[in-house]
Amino acid sequence: MTTVAAYAAPAAKAPLERTTIERRPVGEHDVLIEIKFAGICHSDIHQAREGWGEAIFPMVPGHEIAGIVTEVGSGVTGFTVGDRVGVGCMVDSCRECDNCKAGLEQYCVKGMTGTYNAVDRNGEPTYGGYSTHIVVDEAYTVRIPEGLALDEAAPLLCAGITTYSPLRHWNAGPGKKVAILGMGGLGHMGVKIAHALGAEVTVLSQSLRKKDDGLKLGADHYYATSDPETFEELRGTFDLILSTVSAPLDLDRFLSLLRADGAFVNVGAPEEPVALNLFSVIGGRKTLAGSSIGGIRETQEMLDFCAEHGFGAEIELISASEINEAYERVLASDVRYRFVIDAATI
Repeated sequence: MTTVAAYAAPAAKAPLERTTIERRPVGEHDVLIEIKFAGICHSDIHQAREGWGEAIFPMVPGHEIAGIVTEVGSGVTGFTVGDRVGVGCMVDSCRECDNCKAGLEQYCVKGMTGTYNAVDRNGEPTYGGYSTHIVVDEAYTVRIPEGLALDEAAPLLCAGITTYSPLRHWNAGPGKKVAILGMGGLGHMGVKIAHALGAEVTVLSQSLRKKDDGLKLGADHYYATSDPETFEELRGTFDLILSTVSAPLDLDRFLSLLRADGAFVNVGAPEEPVALNLFSVIGGRKTLAGSSIGGIRETQEMLDFCAEHGFGAEIELISASEINEAYERVLASDVRYRFVIDAATI
């Protein structure tokens, strides 16, 4: 075992504090990664504050990890010391179910093993990226292309793949009208990726406060959802609406913005249940769906796509001592657009 520095929440809703954790020895198929940067995701806050249910403490959040391989196990074939790598939201799965075999490890029938707030196959709790090092099976590690800066690449391991996967699955591209609902950490990546895929992109945000940013990142149109006229003007417009919002929405209003056979896909996960009148989907043969992250193969595809198109995330780099302040700023929508922790400050 190796003792490393980390920032952890000692209990639900408690401020994160500097501590140490134990990392397992490097096994035959493991890589040891020196973490350079770790993104702060809204889901870190949900879990550290038990918004999504009972959690495991102490908790070291962080599933947007970018770093350098410093040691490899004897059986590792895909990575060597010095490689630039990333780790996202999962570090294992059963590897045997139909979903795992199809490259959909995120939908493992037995449940994937989360990078943190989970229990690994040895019965030990997993600890995430708010730390200096992590040991991960090479099968759940991805390569960060040279064209991406590590700090801007870190948020791609969640915010990037969480938007890329549904945009690909629902065929965003030329001739498609795509709306990104919410202009935050996930939303800004959704805009960049949908634009790069060739779709006509509209941002739906509470206000027009971030309109200039949205247009600069690739949106063709930008509307405020606080304006009732938006829902009249855009009725029946979109092939796909990707909701990155983690607060309860009036789904019936938003479903009215879809064309026939359109899809409203949730990647934001509110803590509370939402209401729905089924006539909102019956009329127009519309789809209300959800999507998680992507599998390992698709995550690598996403990283290569972002590198090919020359973009990472828009970030604000912070020191580890600023994590608690950053959490409050995320909740206040006061970040453009992803906080990234410099792991050298942990």
